[in-house]
Amino acid sequence: MAHIALYRTWRPQAFQEIVGQKHIVQTLQNSLREGRFTHAYLFNGPRGTGKTSAAKILAKAVNCLNGPAEEPCNECANCIRITEGAVMDVVEIDAASNRGVEEIRDIRDKVKYAPTEVRQKVYIIDEVHMLTTEAFNALLKTLEEPPAHVMFILATTEPHKLPATIISRCQRFDFRRVSLEEQVERLHLVCHEEQIEADDDAIRFIARLSDGGMRDALSLLDQIMAFSGKHVTYEDVISITGGMASDQFEQLIQAVKRRDVAAVLQLIDALMQEGKSADKCMENLLYYFRDLLIVKMVPGSQAATDRIIDVKQFAAVAESFTTQELISMMDTLNYYQTEMKYSVQPQTLLEVALMKLCSPTSGEAPAGPADASGGAAGRGPDGLVAQLTGRIQRLEEQLAQLQKQGAAPAAVGGAGSGPSGPTSRSAAIPAAMKKSVEKLDGFLQGKDSPDSKAVAQRWSQVLGRVKEQRITIHAWLVDGEPVSVCDDAVLVAFKSSMHRETTEKPANKQLIEQVMTDVLGKPSRLVTIMLKDWKAAADQAQPAESGKEELKLVPEDESPAVKEEWISEAIQLFGEDLVKIKED
Repeated sequence: MAHIALYRTWRPQAFQEIVGQKHIVQTLQNSLREGRFTHAYLFNGPRGTGKTSAAKILAKAVNCLNGPAEEPCNECANCIRITEGAVMDVVEIDAASNRGVEEIRDIRDKVKYAPTEVRQKVYIIDEVHMLTTEAFNALLKTLEEPPAHVMFILATTEPHKLPATIISRCQRFDFRRVSLEEQVERLHLVCHEEQIEADDDAIRFIARLSDGGMRDALSLLDQIMAFSGKHVTYEDVISITGGMASDQFEQLIQAVKRRDVAAVLQLIDALMQEGKSADKCMENLLYYFRDLLIVKMVPGSQAATDRIIDVKQFAAVAESFTTQELISMMDTLNYYQTEMKYSVQPQTLLEVALMKLCSPTSGEAPAGPADASGGAAGRGPDGLVAQLTGRIQRLEEQLAQLQKQGAAPAAVGGAGSGPSGPTSRSAAIPAAMKKSVEKLDGFLQGKDSPDSKAVAQRWSQVLGRVKEQRITIHAWLVDGEPVSVCDDAVLVAFKSSMHRETTEKPANKQLIEQVMTDVLGKPSRLVTIMLKDWKAAADQAQPAESGKEELKLVPEDESPAVKEEWISEAIQLFGEDLVKIKED
């Protein structure tokens, strides 16, 4: 006969066989005894805790020939056929694969017909949260007022995904995770009935790995029995599950405490050679530090004794660390565990995490992404305070430096100190600006030269050629205007600093200089400046005039420079192809 999986062989067939759900069993049995069972139930809870099994037992209890009773007899024809899944009136539906509105409409159309084989028609809808919104809407009215011969039992692991209108029409039962002691007792019973010898340490470790799911524990026991044969040992469980034994943990933690990086790396390499996975080792390390922390802070806690086999040994290891050290180490491991999900080299991250624990600054949290000042953003409270303090100090130093560079305001009153005097003009410009003015001497002298005027006239051609080669660079360069030429350098003033910075990028600047060389017919370099800085430098370079300026009217025909300036601006705005020059 073919082997049947343990979790199927040991599926509960009566309420008294359900493990760890006493509160639910008692409620259902009382309602069956008093005949007060309702038309709709919602069973929700973690996987492997008995939701579907309880639904099938309830279906047998209401249809048992010797009932309805607190327990199905499992001997009558109805109970036997429901267990085998041969009764057409007890329908189990997988909502994950029958989630559409058409399947629910089919149920809605069929519920009005009376059952043909048993007294109560039962619909068990598993993973009900997978139904679509339209399917839920189709189920609403039927679920609220079904015929007297119909019962709905909905099962789900994610009740928060169900509409409130569905939940309010059901009696809700929350299944909990099965406690470690209840799992151990059940596993010992299974081993006894299957004639398997199992060490208590091995059974407890299996129960810990199942995370409160009885089905997971039975599946794991089945796998280990296939490996071990008739005797299950703790070493077998460690070997088959890829876990780490407590003595390996202790060696690793002691090496971390001694800050012995070489020993830590050797232990990690040995674990990898044994076939352990880096992410599993990281997860087990986090659990181990969690247990150390609980033993240290709450020695008699049930949360510690449920998971720890030798509490005294844990207490001895926990005494060698302070509480803050354990919390910081857990924070570091948690950070690298998160990063491990996106890494192609998880073993390297495991090694880095443990080397971080061995470092003298292991009490600090790991560094995150760089902040605006170029440093690493600390994750712990102490590191964050130190980082903010350092940033404040740097800002204060920069502010003091800027204040030293700025000039004192001009004195009010006195000869030569008025707003239009040379003293106030030079005092209003910072020292940094004075340095730039000195570098601009050649451009200031040549701003009205024939070369500058020639570049200004041909600038629209430069823009057009740049637009043909790279339209994105043209979008940045159009913000600037040529203001002067000095030797082979063309000075372009920009209104926006962002446009200027983008134009200064090496690739963009190289293309612009090549275009200027082609259009102007000689080698040309691009030099940039902000327009406001250029105007300030030009104003400072103008000599002070004591007298009033003489106003002179110039006829339009006698000002070709003005006319050329308007023509250049029109070409720059609309393009050379759209501008036509006509003589009057």
